[in-house]
Amino acid sequence: MSLRSRFNLSRLAIDYPWLTLGFWIAVSVAGLLAFSSLKYALFPDITFPVVVVNASAELTTAQATETKLTQPLEQALQKLEAEGLSGVRSSTYPGRAIVSLSFDVGTNLEQSVKRVDATLKPLKLPNGATYKITPVNLNESAVASYAIESKTQTLSRLTTVTQERILPTITQVPGVLKVNLLGVPVGAPVKTPPSKPNAAEQVALDAGSSAVRFNGREALSFEVVKRSDANTLDVVKVVDQAVVTLRSQLPDVQLTLAATQADYIREATDSTVDALGLAIALSVIVIFPFLWNWKATLISALAIPTSLFGTFIVMALFGFNLETITLLALALVVGIIVDDAIVDVENIARHLDEGGKSPRQAAIEATDEIGLTVTAATLTIAAVFLPVGLMQGVVGQFFRPFGITVSAAVIISLLVARTLSPLLAVYWLRPRRNHPTTHSWTGFVQVYWTLLRWSLNHRGIVIGIALLSFVAGLALIPIIPKGFIPKLDRGEFNITYTAPLPLAAQAQAAQAQAAQQAQATGSNVTGGNAATLPPGVDPAALAAQAPPVNPIADSLETAKKLEAFVLKSPEVETVFTTVGTRQQPNKGILYVKLKKGHTVHTAALQDQFRQQLPVIKGVTTSIEDIQFVDTGGEKPLQIALVGDDSLVLSQTAKTIKQRLEKLPGFADVTTTGNANTKDNIFEIERWNARRVAYVSANLRQDIALGTATDRVVAITNEVKPAAVTLDLGGDSARVGEIFSSFGVTLGLAVISILVVLLLLFRSWTDPFVIVLSLPLSIVGALLASLLTRSDFGMISVIGIIFLLGLANKNAILLVDYINQLRRSGLSRTDAILKAAPVRLRPILMTTAATILGMLPIALGLGAGAELRAPMAIAIIGGLITSTLLSLIVVPVIYALLDDLRLRLTGRKG
Repeated sequence: MSLRSRFNLSRLAIDYPWLTLGFWIAVSVAGLLAFSSLKYALFPDITFPVVVVNASAELTTAQATETKLTQPLEQALQKLEAEGLSGVRSSTYPGRAIVSLSFDVGTNLEQSVKRVDATLKPLKLPNGATYKITPVNLNESAVASYAIESKTQTLSRLTTVTQERILPTITQVPGVLKVNLLGVPVGAPVKTPPSKPNAAEQVALDAGSSAVRFNGREALSFEVVKRSDANTLDVVKVVDQAVVTLRSQLPDVQLTLAATQADYIREATDSTVDALGLAIALSVIVIFPFLWNWKATLISALAIPTSLFGTFIVMALFGFNLETITLLALALVVGIIVDDAIVDVENIARHLDEGGKSPRQAAIEATDEIGLTVTAATLTIAAVFLPVGLMQGVVGQFFRPFGITVSAAVIISLLVARTLSPLLAVYWLRPRRNHPTTHSWTGFVQVYWTLLRWSLNHRGIVIGIALLSFVAGLALIPIIPKGFIPKLDRGEFNITYTAPLPLAAQAQAAQAQAAQQAQATGSNVTGGNAATLPPGVDPAALAAQAPPVNPIADSLETAKKLEAFVLKSPEVETVFTTVGTRQQPNKGILYVKLKKGHTVHTAALQDQFRQQLPVIKGVTTSIEDIQFVDTGGEKPLQIALVGDDSLVLSQTAKTIKQRLEKLPGFADVTTTGNANTKDNIFEIERWNARRVAYVSANLRQDIALGTATDRVVAITNEVKPAAVTLDLGGDSARVGEIFSSFGVTLGLAVISILVVLLLLFRSWTDPFVIVLSLPLSIVGALLASLLTRSDFGMISVIGIIFLLGLANKNAILLVDYINQLRRSGLSRTDAILKAAPVRLRPILMTTAATILGMLPIALGLGAGAELRAPMAIAIIGGLITSTLLSLIVVPVIYALLDDLRLRLTGRKG
């Protein structure tokens, strides 16, 4: 008995039919139960552990604070690199330092806080210095905000009702970490700190309250923050049920859902599930015209739900959610899932149709012939995706569920194809004669055979065309738009603004700091922050005469003007305004929700608003997307200027900002260190123990992130002094991280493929034939991305890895059968000319099934389509070129390398 026969799992499945059926029935039932336990989410649970150290000391300048407070803190905390510390960012102001510690994704936040505390306790700081350690889990996000209104109660009375009746109820909801009350009327009592605050601190203290408006009306609001391990949809659902109860208990109070992540998550996951269902249907439909046998089609189709049920079990065991990435993985593997069954069933049907064999004999001989090939091909796909599941960092945590889900699905589909499909074929398939596709298919095969024979006789031309195609594909790389994550038409976005503090507030802050400086130096100095006031304004006189400062009132007036403009748009459904959040009274956010079925794309409306928003003196605005994952509010495009002189850095940043604001595509450009002057440095930013200044910007719809980054880098290199260096941040840095991570992953994937192929073929030539065919898929992927103007980024790159597995599978089917025929006594050329036409049908079937399965995703229908489409577009383009080229190029490369092998060994073919 040959090796193929000895390890033919299909024989065992056919010999023990009830055991086989019982096993897969049990898997299906368990899979259904596992599926019911999976939760819906937008993205994988990604945690960015951050610990913030907020320190203060009686120091009068930013430079002194940096030397005596910030740097000692940084130097002590750098020792935590061995504990997962990935970066240290600090902001220094006179008398105050804020040090933000970023830890590796997945690091235990509670343990990190304990390590930070233990590190700082023995540290010697200036006399009177104090610090506070605050853990920040960016995955603990606000999942819903409700507006609280009443036609019969004042805001003060409504505040009392909310605190006594509403907040206690919502706080008890499972999965809720905390509930923030917003919109407390100005002047409401605030908690007094243990020690009397100075004037500068009092400004922030009095602003501890905030203001809320909903659709142009004053309101209160409560904001629900979920636990990091809680599911957004589950929390929002239970909160909504609690709100329904509260409405019945408080009939004169209106509770309206003002903002939530749940709606978009639900729409996006529903759209992906619909695309998955359509992919399954199209993948099945395409099989029938090739086989013209409804029983064979049904056997192949049954592999899809059976394999998915098994995959759900693995997903449940790993704790994955049904979110965009895993649902996309399931939609993508539908083609591969059905591939294995197609190849097995098609080969069994071919053996039956050749005549003279019983169904059992045909099934065993066909699976003997194809089994090891299918196994190796599928294992190479798993080998491609397992490195994806083992990637590190943010990208790794993002794609780990993808890699493991795909690997699990293809391995389970292999088991289905090797056991269930042959068993059903034995009992359902029968020999056929002259079925309808015979004549038309024979004619098509003859055309292919003729082209293949010509190609074997003109190998130089074929290799030249293949190389030219590959070079052309590489030439497309510079002109393809590159991005991180595509802009989504979410129908919602934020308008943030920063208004100037009232003069009295500035004066009180300036006077307090000037007094501190005078006390420290023994002189009567009134400079310092007074420079931020208009010329001729005496801070001491203004501070003494001014009534108690209420900066939130002026900020609210700014919000009203912006809000009134936004509400005039016929595309806008609601505007939820929050003023004075995060202890910053002069800042506010307008959450804009568009009407369902809005006619203008979200990004296009954002660009309109940027051009038409009312210009308010001293007010800066920024129109921003709702972030996929909260990364602390940074903008997509960010660069860091690194140097030693804070003033030089600030001036360089200002110059870059001025240049960017004149270019199309850049919006809401901001810099750090705006207030720094030659005489007074108010703010010092540091990153990993070096001084930096940041330039950040949002991007308009008509510019890709990669293009924008290239322009910023070019401008920066033109204007920066030699002593200043450039680092990328934000999504610009993440793009580099992604391509770097995937470069390593691609290398590991190719090595994994080679290992599997070497074990299968036990020679070096055949694996290299297959590996050399892989670049042919990249040509189509890049061309398709260019033609559709699809940003080539994180999602597209995973499509390229996916293509490697598919293209590799087709090549294995060809090469392995050629070798089998040669071992049976055929010459190399005869084996090629016989094997390629026989394998033509399963290759075209699997390719067509995968392409049609990708079509619903590539068409970009439904919520979140912009995220899914680039991957499908890359796969479809790559499959078309790799299939067309590999059917000709692989046999030609096989012949060339075989000639080389024979020359090296001195043997004849």
